[in-house]
Amino acid sequence: MSNAKQGYTFRKLIGDLHLWLGVGAGLVLFVVCLSGTLYTFRNELVEAVEAEAYHVAAPAGAKPLAASTLIASLERAHPESQVTALMVPQASDHAWTLTLTTKAAIKRQLAEEAKERAEATRQGPGRKGEHGGRGGRGGKGKKGGHGRNHDSQTLLVNPYTGAVQGNVDTGLSKFFFGVMGLHRWLLIEGGVGQVIVGISTIIFLVLELSGLVLWAPAKLKQWRNWKMWKPGFNIKWDANWKRINHDLHNTLGFYSFALLTVMALTGLCWSFEWYRNGASALLGAKVFGFRGEKPLPSALPAAPGRTLSADDFLALTTRQLPRPGVVYLTLPKGPEGAATIYKTPTGFFTLAGSDRLTFDQYSGAILKADIFAAKPWNEQLVALIRPLHMGDVYGTFTKILYFIACLIATSLPVTGAIIWLNKLQKKNKRKPLPAVKHPQPAVATALTGELA
Repeated sequence: MSNAKQGYTFRKLIGDLHLWLGVGAGLVLFVVCLSGTLYTFRNELVEAVEAEAYHVAAPAGAKPLAASTLIASLERAHPESQVTALMVPQASDHAWTLTLTTKAAIKRQLAEEAKERAEATRQGPGRKGEHGGRGGRGGKGKKGGHGRNHDSQTLLVNPYTGAVQGNVDTGLSKFFFGVMGLHRWLLIEGGVGQVIVGISTIIFLVLELSGLVLWAPAKLKQWRNWKMWKPGFNIKWDANWKRINHDLHNTLGFYSFALLTVMALTGLCWSFEWYRNGASALLGAKVFGFRGEKPLPSALPAAPGRTLSADDFLALTTRQLPRPGVVYLTLPKGPEGAATIYKTPTGFFTLAGSDRLTFDQYSGAILKADIFAAKPWNEQLVALIRPLHMGDVYGTFTKILYFIACLIATSLPVTGAIIWLNKLQKKNKRKPLPAVKHPQPAVATALTGELA
């Protein structure tokens, strides 16, 4: 009886919790981790496969054409659309990307924004300053808010000749869009998949913590003995395959623990609004969803005036932010719109701290300046949530680390399932066979009858 009382310990409880949560969420976690692994080097793979579209031959000493020239050329070729954004890469041998949006779609968007402003005026202050604030589903579209935007297209343009080299919406990019959809909402419409992924991510955090408890030595008095810790850091490659599988699960899970925890904690910001609100309260800075913060409006002039061009905004940015980096400019769509520029440094080991400037489209005055280096640590951390989740927080260096960690995370449900199946098989072998009553021989039966 004493053995029965002592049989179910706290460690056994943690083991059962780890086992059954892993069994319940294993398949979803495998899909989410595998898709995350594939998506890590998405840009690099697309640019390598579509090299003719993404790369240009920069003539010696030549300067790119003016942005306004490239925009005018595209708008002449597509009279039904308007250039609403462009991206200027840091490298001189890369094509620029220009986004065309149909005028009909712009008209609808401006009408919706006017309606929102009127609603906000009626309801007073306290409105959310975030796009897609309801559930953080990344805007309006098909497939429960996760669909591709068919009202716009992004073209790759040679900045030295103005020639269109391709469209970013290729077969490979569509494949990676599907991978992203699998990662974020399991390709299930209506937001249900997003909730499943969010719950599975919370389970993953519990699995990590419980796994860390199981990885550590069983008794506190053993913690001072290095020999008790040593097996958790090594894989015994000369052992049988079951032991190797067990070590792969335990040891690789430990080494990837920190990065996987960061991925899970940041990933939940796109799953649940209550989580974003809680993170905002904890960090003391607003955590935005997939589409980010709404830009401030431009001040309408007393009389119709000239609006600044893309060249003006790029020149203003160069003066304000001289350091090299990728520049992404969104142009104002209507009379009250503003121009927003993001500038992000790139490199093998470069902190992905973006600077953002919002310009009045008439005067060029800076309506808002978000300079990463000038922010307090909590706002810097909030600004880095996306790169912390995507893996490019320190350029290619961290993307390599994230790829390895994601690959390990993908293997954990597999190695864990094998451990579970091995235990089941072992338990079945130990189970005693039921006693079988053999019939007595006829002679013995007769003798027994005589004795009776």
